[in-house]
Amino acid sequence: MERFFSKLDLREIKIGTEASFPPEEEANQGPARSSAQGSGGQRPRRSEVLKVSARSRPSAVAGAIAGVVREVGRAEVQAIGAGAANQAIKAVAIARDYLAESGIDAVCLPSFITVTIGNEDRTAIRLIVEPR
Repeated sequence: MERFFSKLDLREIKIGTEASFPPEEEANQGPARSSAQGSGGQRPRRSEVLKVSARSRPSAVAGAIAGVVREVGRAEVQAIGAGAANQAIKAVAIARDYLAESGIDAVCLPSFITVTIGNEDRTAIRLIVEPR
C-alpha cells in the first residue's frame, strides 16, 4: 500500500512538548510506582502528545503519529469525546501501516486519563503508540 506524505496538512494537529510519559505526578509516587516499572530503574521516556478532535483528518494525524514514533520512539494521542476517539483510533490504525512500511511493528496501549479544561475535569482516552 503506497502512501505519500508530501501533501499532509498537519496544521490542525497540536503537539505539546511539555508532556512526558508517564506524567510527572505518576512518576513521583514512590516505592509502589518504582516497583511496577520492573526495568531496573530506567527513567521514563518522553513522548509527544497529539491532541485529536472530531474534525481531525485521520490520515494527517497518522502521519504525525508515524513521524513522532520514528523521531522520539513513542507518541501519545489524546482524545475527548466519541467523535475524537473515533478519529484517533482510525489514525492509529493508519499509522501502523505507515510504520510497517519502514519495518516498525507498532502497538497501541489505551487508557483513560482525566484532563482539566477551563477548571472542569474531563475524561479523555490516551493511546500510547510505540514499537513492539
